[in-house]
Amino acid sequence: MNADPSVEPEHHFAMCLAIFAQNVLPDWPLIVVANRDELHARPTEAARPWAEAPYLLAGRDLQAGGTWLGLTTSGRIALLTNYRETGQRDDFAPSRGRLVEHYLRQEQSAQQYLQALQRPDASYNGFNLLTGDPSGLWYYSNRLTTQPSQVPEGVTGVSNATLNTPWPKLLRTQHRVSEHLAQTQHPDPARLFEIFRDTTRAAEHELPDTGIGLDREKLLASPFIQNERYGTRCTTIILMHREGYALFYEKRYDAFGSDSGNSNWRVDFLSASISPV
Repeated sequence: MNADPSVEPEHHFAMCLAIFAQNVLPDWPLIVVANRDELHARPTEAARPWAEAPYLLAGRDLQAGGTWLGLTTSGRIALLTNYRETGQRDDFAPSRGRLVEHYLRQEQSAQQYLQALQRPDASYNGFNLLTGDPSGLWYYSNRLTTQPSQVPEGVTGVSNATLNTPWPKLLRTQHRVSEHLAQTQHPDPARLFEIFRDTTRAAEHELPDTGIGLDREKLLASPFIQNERYGTRCTTIILMHREGYALFYEKRYDAFGSDSGNSNWRVDFLSASISPV
């Protein structure tokens, strides 16, 4: 573990990694696996149905509100990553995690919701936001000038640049997930957790140059990040089945990269229920 304070990332370098598999396996039209990377001191609630919105299953950011990834009993799903940039952060901007929460709490279509975020007065810091349901995902970044777009079928992904930007950690994880799904008809959560616990770093010459310095680029280069102040806080797997339910698995980690808890849920879209498994 690297405890050198010169490479401990500040909160505005928040990182994440997510892979999506759409219509790759016949029985599982949508598979989502994501790592959330954050300061270990940032208070967070484990994934569970929300007391005030029992149809919504998600973890919760107890510092700024909202969430980074969630699912509802109607099959609505949303995921957010920060867009890594330097020199443009507004410390008074609204919480980006609210964007996920707001989508999950209402009934506007995935495309319409993202289109509404293009208003000129929007003051969010940079983000990537994916919204959708079992029929497919839509994508928008407020650091692009293009309209929201439908995420193509197959295995795609996002880290903290725009969708499918070929950072080594994204390409490596995307390839390993694709290999796993090519060898099975039923995704194995244990194997997916293993893939996302990968601490392999790309060679220096392969790293992106995003303006944060080489030491931080190296620290953030692996799919799974270990650092005593900042690192991968949890991995989440969502497996949507064609018969109208989803399996939701969350594994949490401490500052040493060790397991610190897990949550396993079944979300039934037909009965609009959430139950532990």
